[in-house]
Amino acid sequence: MDHFDLSGTVAVVTGSSRGIGRAIARTLASAGAKVTVTSRKIEACEAVASEIIADGGKAIAVACNVSDKVQVSNLVRETQAQHGPVDILVCNAATNPTYGPMADLDDRAVEKIFTTNVQGPAWLINLVAPQMAESGGGAIILLSSIAGLTGSKNLGAYAVSKAADAQLARNYAVELGAQNIRVNAISPGLIRTDFARALWEGEDGQAFAARTPLGRLGEPEDIAGVASFLASDAARFITGQVIVVDGGALIADPF
Repeated sequence: MDHFDLSGTVAVVTGSSRGIGRAIARTLASAGAKVTVTSRKIEACEAVASEIIADGGKAIAVACNVSDKVQVSNLVRETQAQHGPVDILVCNAATNPTYGPMADLDDRAVEKIFTTNVQGPAWLINLVAPQMAESGGGAIILLSSIAGLTGSKNLGAYAVSKAADAQLARNYAVELGAQNIRVNAISPGLIRTDFARALWEGEDGQAFAARTPLGRLGEPEDIAGVASFLASDAARFITGQVIVVDGGALIADPF
């Protein structure tokens, strides 16, 4: 089980004040990582960091809007100053201000989606990769979505951005592999978070769960375990992959 131990590592988890990000931050900390909890609101970050510390872990809170390059740079700088060089980066922060067909998309909404969901992770990776290389390697995990693996009538721009995140993982895996930096993506299915509440609440969510082989919706902890695995030496020969964690939704019998 030593391969799953993250003691001595430093992890940054974006969008970690709630939902999937919070679960990942807490799980990485429980495995021994020193975690930077970050999202736009410092109070929410401090609350999660306090939870981790109360459980015996190590955490700091740093406010960061990942669509702002200056704030992204400050996030990496503060993490290195307080924890040390980054060994694990989890790009979880995302936005989706639209719902409906792509023909109705507002240009500003599209720009917001791609700056937050794609450009922000790229900024972060470019900043932490040199630290990881100098330390002998690292692990980068991007949160994609099964929406990026299928067509979508109502989540068009978001789905495209999540497909782009999966491609970021493949590109960076090729670019950074020689530095022993592994880059993978996780594609969650429908997870019971505030972010996805409109999709899972009520009869639609119940119907989705009924069509899923495991017969239920996902919980944030279902994703956190996979992230912790990918961050650890147990996954040391895995890179450039998209791990689907959806209870079997994509392989469900369509008939």
